[in-house]
Amino acid sequence: MSSSRKSAPACEPLDINLDCKEYVLDYLAHSFPVQLYEPFTDSEGNLASRPVFDADGNPILNREACRARDAMLERLAALPPVPGALDQIVQHFGSDAVAEVTGRSRRIVPRASNDGSVRFAVENRPASANIAETHAFMDDKKHILVFSEAGGTGRSYHADLGVKNQRPRVHYLLEAGWKADTAIQGFGRTNRTNQKQPPLFRPVSTDVKAQKRFISTIARRLDSLGAITRGQRQTGGQNMFSASDNLESYYARDALRQLYQLLVRGKIDGCSLGQFETATGLSLLDSDGGLKDELPPITTFLNRMLALTISMQNILFEAFEGLLTARVEGAIASGTYEMGLETLRAESFSVSDRKTIYTHPGTGAVTHLLTIERKDLIEPVVLERALEMAVDRDAELVINTRSGRAAVKLRARSLIDDDGGIHPRIRLVRPLEATNILAEVFATSHWEPVDRERFSEVWQAELADLPEFETSTLHMVSGLLLPIWRRLPNESTRVYRLQTDAGERVIGRKVSPAWVATVIEQDTASVVPADAWAMLCAGDAKLHLAEDQTLARVRAMNDWRIELTGFNDLGIERLKAMGLISEIVSWKLKLYIPTGAVGVDVLAKLLDRFPIQRIAARKAA
Repeated sequence: MSSSRKSAPACEPLDINLDCKEYVLDYLAHSFPVQLYEPFTDSEGNLASRPVFDADGNPILNREACRARDAMLERLAALPPVPGALDQIVQHFGSDAVAEVTGRSRRIVPRASNDGSVRFAVENRPASANIAETHAFMDDKKHILVFSEAGGTGRSYHADLGVKNQRPRVHYLLEAGWKADTAIQGFGRTNRTNQKQPPLFRPVSTDVKAQKRFISTIARRLDSLGAITRGQRQTGGQNMFSASDNLESYYARDALRQLYQLLVRGKIDGCSLGQFETATGLSLLDSDGGLKDELPPITTFLNRMLALTISMQNILFEAFEGLLTARVEGAIASGTYEMGLETLRAESFSVSDRKTIYTHPGTGAVTHLLTIERKDLIEPVVLERALEMAVDRDAELVINTRSGRAAVKLRARSLIDDDGGIHPRIRLVRPLEATNILAEVFATSHWEPVDRERFSEVWQAELADLPEFETSTLHMVSGLLLPIWRRLPNESTRVYRLQTDAGERVIGRKVSPAWVATVIEQDTASVVPADAWAMLCAGDAKLHLAEDQTLARVRAMNDWRIELTGFNDLGIERLKAMGLISEIVSWKLKLYIPTGAVGVDVLAKLLDRFPIQRIAARKAA
């Protein structure tokens, strides 16, 4: 019996536009400014512009703008389609050779016709397609695998010893994107335990210079990951990135500041300061025509580069990369390249005490609390440098009539509050430090201007009293950290690294003396007055004494002082007899321990009468 059905007509080829031009065309058609505007003068004499409408209230279009819009639409519509990287790979190698683990439910694949020609067809992908494609790759049925963010979590594509496909993996990162965490998560899919060999990572970047901004973010995050897991920045990226790939490092920030200075001086060929500020919208000069103290950060600079023309990107990045390379190579040659936020450096590190605070019951791994003596070379501001700074405009040589200290007064960047109010500030440069204070606070302080002779005498006297080295004690928890991680201070989770004089490399978390005295249940009675005084002066701890009294560092009249609170009014005379100083601040009596060497003696008398009950940490180490 023959079938009465008619044969289906031949299918016409699909005419489908798979690129993203329709989004751009739609945007231009509806958002391109074509309405006519006319100038007018308001009631206050200000020149402005307003849209023009006809008698029926319809907007009048600008013919020149309409011609420009239509010409742009025609040019874009005539451009050949640009397929995505995923479609190009699938169509070039064929769906039989490419395992796709993405979130797509449909895709366009090539199909061979009976006449030998290749046509494209729409292929539906079931929900289980990703699982089947993963098995096909791991079973060595397909040698190419493409996965997106949808397949970048919870799956393994490495050369596992338990699967058939143990070929070396070459992992290409095609689209880094803004999410560095996603890219790092994807790297972990092909580099796991129980593998025959590690993969070869190849981040792909075009010759568009600003695209390095995405690679830079991943390099920076891998640096941080390596510092936390192994105490070595380079281990996070497995040497996949060079020092110049991280465009957000210390060296890159230094190079960027130098680039800003070259732009201001007109030293960048092909890009003037005006062109740079117009193209990026960034401002480098203050109201006085000088370089700003707070310049645009490296992240803002990199983001603005993405909006520039290719030629302008090349000009700026060539100059920037040259400055960055010079700094990195100079640091490597001098042996200081390893310096970073997680690295502690000093003239000397020596372990004075080592205590085991935890032992894992299963593995026997231990956690150590190390007491390390640190010695730093003091490098003060010499008199010649101080006098050079005093030559700047608004600079002044001052001396504090109360403390007898000398400083160079400079102008600092003003503060702007939430209401837009401007608060001028003053920068005081001292032999070992520089601080910014409000101008109104400085006006009511004890700082007074002096001549060069008097200033030089006091400055040199302070330099003569400074020792060559400054010694300090730090505590580090090293070894097995994860089991006791919750017991460590939660204010900071930064991991540090140092090398002792004996050659021992120490990697761990730095903790404050107050944490050592409390969490490790150290006997508070064993805290000698000198150590307690050091804790207070550093602001690391608050001492809780008997009879509900506390000692802590506070800010009073722009100076750090050690204040006693919770005292009884009947015991004021006894406390003053011990050496405490009484002052009335805001109509309230306050008691302070004198600063300087005499403070330790006064604290010893106070602790002898009111022993320490508890030590509370006030800040991270």
